[in-house]
Amino acid sequence: YMHPEVGVTATDGAAFGRNYFSRPSAPEVEDVEEAEERALVLAEAAALKKSAVDYMHPEVGVTATDGAAFGRNYFSRPSAPEVEDVEEAEERALVLAEAAALKKSAVDYMHPEV
Repeated sequence: YMHPEVGVTATDGAAFGRNYFSRPSAPEVEDVEEAEERALVLAEAAALKKSAVDYMHPEVGVTATDGAAFGRNYFSRPSAPEVEDVEEAEERALVLAEAAALKKSAVDYMHPEV
């Protein structure tokens, strides 16, 4: 008690206990549920690490390889067939005719000698 630097010496065999769970020769036993839980925790930790890296380094671009992340515009794609209503076609023809008449008037105004 007065000298803690002196170690404890015991020679009685009953004073020692044996730990059967942490001995080097004990087989490691892991339950299936524990293994699944460990895998889940490690996956969540990896996802959190990726989120932290993405947050701390915005200069790294976003990469997406999932096809569901991309959309396709079926109306403005180059291979989309042009669909025009009859009314729209008549309106377009009328506008083009008016534009041609205005052009003819402008040419006649700018070149009266012709």
